[in-house]
Amino acid sequence: MASYNVRWGIMATGGIATTFVRDLLTDPKVRGASDVSHTIVAVASSSSASRAEEFIVDKAIPRPCAAYGSYEELVADSSVDVIYVATPHSHHFQNSMLALEAGKHVLCEKAFTVNAAQAKILCETAKKKNLFLMEAVWTRYFPLSVQVRDLIKQGAIGEVLRVIADNSTGDDVEKIWGTAHRMVNKDLAGGALLDLGIYSLTWVFQTLYHTLPVTQRKPPSAISAHITPYHLTGADEATTILLSFPTTTPSNSTHPGESQAVAMTHLRVATDPGEDNSAGPAVRIQGTKGEIQVDGPVWRPERYRVISKKTGDSEASGIKEVHCSFPGNGHGMYWEADEVARCLRDGKLESESMPWEESIVIMEVMDEARRQGGLTYPESIESTSYPLKL
Repeated sequence: MASYNVRWGIMATGGIATTFVRDLLTDPKVRGASDVSHTIVAVASSSSASRAEEFIVDKAIPRPCAAYGSYEELVADSSVDVIYVATPHSHHFQNSMLALEAGKHVLCEKAFTVNAAQAKILCETAKKKNLFLMEAVWTRYFPLSVQVRDLIKQGAIGEVLRVIADNSTGDDVEKIWGTAHRMVNKDLAGGALLDLGIYSLTWVFQTLYHTLPVTQRKPPSAISAHITPYHLTGADEATTILLSFPTTTPSNSTHPGESQAVAMTHLRVATDPGEDNSAGPAVRIQGTKGEIQVDGPVWRPERYRVISKKTGDSEASGIKEVHCSFPGNGHGMYWEADEVARCLRDGKLESESMPWEESIVIMEVMDEARRQGGLTYPESIESTSYPLKL
């Protein structure tokens, strides 16, 4: 039986697009994916067609592959099935709407949008036009993430009551980012929360929220956030969010039936300053019978361990360590691309592993964190008007 092939259009030619394209070009069979395959049929740069052509040549994308100097030309290409939106988050809403209005399926980089209102409109538009749409939270599709979620659902660490997740970089902010870089530029929706904190929230939600049946999932009942602004631009250089959920997982029956989480991100201090995991796990998922520890970086973890609670007269707790690899020297983005292909093949409009409702709830958490911290972006990139030239 022939594999289901998806024809991709790549919107933007920056670093994240480079990583995604390299993964698309790896042979799916090396990761055991014989049922789907990927072809890159077009690339667009907002600056010029020559820039898109350079990207095609530099990444050795097989011909034929069209090079476009505008996103409008890209979404008008009839050979493209799905658009990968790799622009800054400030432009995600406008760019994704452009693709959806042109009748294209969309995989949009995280953070999905700048705010929840924009995310809701994207989902409403996709539903109305019967098009697939997914936020590209690639970490959710790693075998490691799937295994961790399955362990929780199987009750391996009992009822999960607390999750602590950190994604911090420890940079010399002024020297590395300055004021214009997208990481700290408010005109590009810069800051630690939307770019890095989304991963901490990903681990909170995929463990405390997503492991419950859909009908039992409930958004946080309380959110408390602290934001430290970057003195040169006003974007956040540090954000810490404390969340309470009115549920526990997997049985949702432990008295008093509430779980807590801490999601952290910081530009000036690092989760793992030695870059050798000597600082301990980046994620701790704590249950009544033990915990799961995930070593960082949280966006691309390679190892986790399950630590069982000491019981009775046993000398020590049980520890099981698991290492996960990236076949074909890939970065790990191919797993989310395979998910897109399978969803398109099966006629699904959204992925069960990253459903629209969950993307919106996470965006609402970030909205509330920004509200409490007084972090706003220019009106044009917060706007829900379309089309709007940025």
